[in-house]
Amino acid sequence: MALNGKNGSQAGKAPKLFGTDGVRGVANVHPMTAEVAMQLGRALAYLIRNGNHRHRVVIGKDTRLSGYMIEQALTAGILSMGVDVALLGPLPTPGIANITTSMRADAGAVISASHNPYQDNGIKFFWRDGFKLPDDTEAKIEALVAENSIDHLRPTATKIGVAARLDDARGRYIVFLKNTFPRELTLEGLTLVADCANGAAYKVVPEVLSELGAKVISLGVSPDGKNINHHCGALHPEGLAKAVLKHGAHLGIAVDGDADRLILVDEKGNVVDGDAIMAVCASELARRQALKKNTIVATVMSNVGLERALKPFGTQVVRAKVGDRYVVEEMRKNGYSFGGEQSGHLVFLDHATTGDGTLAALQVLAVMGRTGKPISELAEIFEAVPQTLLNVEVKRREELSALPDVNKAIKAVEKKLGRDGRVLVRFSGTEAKARVLVEGPDAKRNKTYAADIGEALKQALN
Repeated sequence: MALNGKNGSQAGKAPKLFGTDGVRGVANVHPMTAEVAMQLGRALAYLIRNGNHRHRVVIGKDTRLSGYMIEQALTAGILSMGVDVALLGPLPTPGIANITTSMRADAGAVISASHNPYQDNGIKFFWRDGFKLPDDTEAKIEALVAENSIDHLRPTATKIGVAARLDDARGRYIVFLKNTFPRELTLEGLTLVADCANGAAYKVVPEVLSELGAKVISLGVSPDGKNINHHCGALHPEGLAKAVLKHGAHLGIAVDGDADRLILVDEKGNVVDGDAIMAVCASELARRQALKKNTIVATVMSNVGLERALKPFGTQVVRAKVGDRYVVEEMRKNGYSFGGEQSGHLVFLDHATTGDGTLAALQVLAVMGRTGKPISELAEIFEAVPQTLLNVEVKRREELSALPDVNKAIKAVEKKLGRDGRVLVRFSGTEAKARVLVEGPDAKRNKTYAADIGEALKQALN
């Protein structure tokens, strides 16, 4: 049995505000209220000050209705501590990280709940280097919010921060993305279908692909504040698959609400997930001797088929905790250049500091261009071992080791699987759910095993 995640085996010590990817919840319900957003802004602004010069934070968001409320509150908190704000408007999470570093800003803030439905929202921060905040820095922010220790700090007159719109943020990010695509290649002659999830990348993805020469059929590019991720994007690629077949496209590209993850559909209408994409990209990087230490970083959720696919190249797979931030931490710690998650977070550290769905799509298109092969043929390198992932809604979280009936159910499944499979049980860092992963040779039995464990979790935690 494996336990994983900030809110998993360490559930009793979990932060009150921050999960595995910032603060997240239903908009206008604690902790995603305007009041908390303002306090978070004040705390962040306090931590970034390192001299007497003017400091600056960039703020971007996705297309959720509640983004306006959170944006204004977060901005007010930062300004009230004497720090300036550059408002980027709707922009993918990786674009905000990129602008943070290119503008030499002190920090970046993202207002997004990523793949969650529109009624949710979230706040996550990037440091001045473009990387997500480590756990200890998030803990400092949370302490400042809880202790009210900076309430007395109130700059006045000209020392109050100033906010301004950065009108060309999207253009800057598009230029960056295009520069990650090999100059000797072009997308001319390709028909691509892009599903932007009615989210932050609804303009970025089509513009990048078309400017590089592709014919682009766009889906999910009519956000109304409520339709983000709704039956579209990386979480729901069914419509994309139909469109690929209808238009005879060479590839279907799907990102999620904040465009930090990528799922593909091949020209035959088959879904290509993050594990398969990692296998395709890592094998090509290894072939070109461009994969640092010939190693990639995946998570405990990735299919064992990934190791098997890369074994002929001598490529090692290191596993981190779930969450692209932990993938990045492992990469930075040991000098690796590529990693990702089955869910489609793909990190090319030679180009970016976080998962970037658009950038990852360009890297796959580069492999297709260099090899002259369609993605269906390239993805044949990866053969997944059957997996079942079950999400179980729970009312509370406890140490899994303290739940005897749950442990009994897990051990019973592990005994049946033997050496042919594995079980992973963890709490989500962004939702009130427990996740049960069963991997084994028989898909039907995996489903039954996962249901048994799920029922034990329901009984124990509801």
